[in-house]
Amino acid sequence: MQSQGQPVTITCEQCYTDVTIPALAHCQQAVCPTCHHHLLTFRQFGFEHSLAFAVSALIFLLLSLPFNFLVFKSNSQQRSIHISDTLNVMIQQDYMFLAIITALAILIIPCIVLIGIVILSASYITRRRSASLMRWYVVVKTLSQWSMAEVFMVGTLVSLIKVTSMAEVNFGMSFFAFIGFATCLTMSLVNFDRNRLGLWLFSGQLPAPKPLSQAVASVSIQRTWALLFAAAILYIPANTLPIMHTELFGNTEPNTIIGGVISLWQSGSYPVAIIILIASVIVPIGKITALGWLNFTVQQQHSRGRRTRARFYRLTEAIGRWSMIDVFVVAILAGLIRLGNTISIYPGSAALAFCAVVFITMIAAITFDSRLIWIDRKALNE
Repeated sequence: MQSQGQPVTITCEQCYTDVTIPALAHCQQAVCPTCHHHLLTFRQFGFEHSLAFAVSALIFLLLSLPFNFLVFKSNSQQRSIHISDTLNVMIQQDYMFLAIITALAILIIPCIVLIGIVILSASYITRRRSASLMRWYVVVKTLSQWSMAEVFMVGTLVSLIKVTSMAEVNFGMSFFAFIGFATCLTMSLVNFDRNRLGLWLFSGQLPAPKPLSQAVASVSIQRTWALLFAAAILYIPANTLPIMHTELFGNTEPNTIIGGVISLWQSGSYPVAIIILIASVIVPIGKITALGWLNFTVQQQHSRGRRTRARFYRLTEAIGRWSMIDVFVVAILAGLIRLGNTISIYPGSAALAFCAVVFITMIAAITFDSRLIWIDRKALNE
């Protein structure tokens, strides 16, 4: 069985522990012995697979744009939409900022990440270094967590369950192409070992994390508190204001997030109601609460339960973007259900507030310095 080669030393970015990793066999992983953060994975032909999936994803992305995405039929009326139509509807309803965020999250950022993976993987396979590779490495590392194509796909499936009770929905060519795009994008990221590539780019030694001092620790804590406070304030209008408006035969009915969950439950769509409840209610509250607890414990310099707190931090990082499901559901429904006074759906003001909550909590997770869980602030230099 092939192994990675020579042992390497990596400084864990979450607890600042220097870890010497021996040669790994195929599919073996290396984790930090202190905080259990994932450090390295060896997959034989991993970068070849990542390159193949990234190229396939870009092809599927191009195929998902020109054809019909979904077709909606109701009362002898029919409407078909492209992915761009969801953006056009939000722009027409004066939700330009929401349209820009959606375009960035499901199209532009994933495309940039895929191009970066293609360039980096091809360079690694051919062992050709260039000055631009460092910039692409930083771009892929930074933007990967903001790529939400798979979240959009789940949001589309959730919206279809809502729509099928109103009318007939058919799938267009772009729908299947987008499934291929989201799947290949995910597989490309799974096979792309960022740290292994970094070791090759930086001649066997990853760039050292920013030194941690009292000043850096104080700034991290203060910024995290400020972001969490802003997210908590915005969460109030996100749940009290309507996230979308449904116009049925001339009558307009506002729908809040909680109201939508209750309606889905009463209609018997229990799985969808649970998904929306978890993604749009429990996860945002859980993230704000968990990050607040983590920030409080490092501010008070607690020393107990460090591994438990580290696991909570990684969990908040991983699940944060999935709260965007409800925003994408609104975008799909607003673009799809547009049959004049018969039945139409429009985005509500809560959509923007809720989107802001998701993004602010994601930034708060980035701002929080997880090294403070493991390092005693009293031992830090000024």
